[in-house]
Order: sequence, then C-alpha cells, then structure tokens
Amino acid sequence: MRPRLSVQDSALRSGNFSLWISPVRSGDAGLYEARVGYNAEVLSCRVQLGVITVSPSQPSPVVENEPLLLSCSSSHRASLMETCWFHNRHLLPTSRPLCFLHGAHLVLRPAMSDAGYWRCQLRYSDNEVVSATYNLRVLGNGPSNSIVYAAAGSAAD
Repeated sequence: MRPRLSVQDSALRSGNFSLWISPVRSGDAGLYEARVGYNAEVLSCRVQLGVITVSPSQPSPVVENEPLLLSCSSSHRASLMETCWFHNRHLLPTSRPLCFLHGAHLVLRPAMSDAGYWRCQLRYSDNEVVSATYNLRVLGNGPSNSIVYAAAGSAAD
C-alpha cells in the first residue's frame, strides 16, 4: 500500500499509533490490526474499515445532455434497504425518484444546474447509514443559436 500508507512516528511516543491511508480505495476495506510493543507490554487494537464509493459512468466533467449514471456502493455486509440521493445538500425534488432499493441514479440529460455535490446515502438492514459525496462538473454545449452578436469595438468570445 505504500506510498498511500503512513504512520506518524512523532505521535508514537504519546501512545498514538494511528495509520493514515490516502487516498482510500475500495480494496482497502477490511479488518486492520495494530500491535505495539512497549517495554514488556504489547498493546493492540482492531479497526474495521468500511469503504463507500460514488462512481460516475463517465469521468467528470460530463457534457451537457449526455446521459450519466451515478452509482453508489459500499463494503458494508448487511442488506441494502434504501438509497437516497442529495444534490448540493438537498434531497432530490419530488419530480425525480427520491429513494431507491439500489445504489444508482440516472441523470438522463445533465444540465449546468446538475453540477455540484452529489451525495448518496445508503441505509442497511442493521440500521447502519453511510454516505459519500462526489463533485460533478458539467460542460455546457454552448448556445443553441449559432449567431452571437457583439457590440462594435468590443471583444467577442
């Protein structure tokens, strides 16, 4: 996992033997165990790392009006009960499906207004709720009219 893994050597003296993983990947999910020997004593701890991922069907930025599928998945082992999608901190409007039984959301014709932070929230049968955020960038197709007027003496883009 190197170079994504680090331990703060300076913190070890104060009893902090934290492990830093950056960036976290889906394959990093699982059980981690740390053991530290100090004098004749051995300290240990176990941590279960769960990973949640938001994946677009195409890389960001997406082109306006080209269909986009946002998928959400997690390493959590319980049964998925519900997936809710939020856009810029707001639950999707009632004109779109709100909560689903699967982890995907289709944006049929992305518009500039679809740019921003998308968050999926997954609720499992054991009442565990996890979420992840994805920053979506959208490129516009430009004006629908191919004639652009500019004032004489000004710049035109």
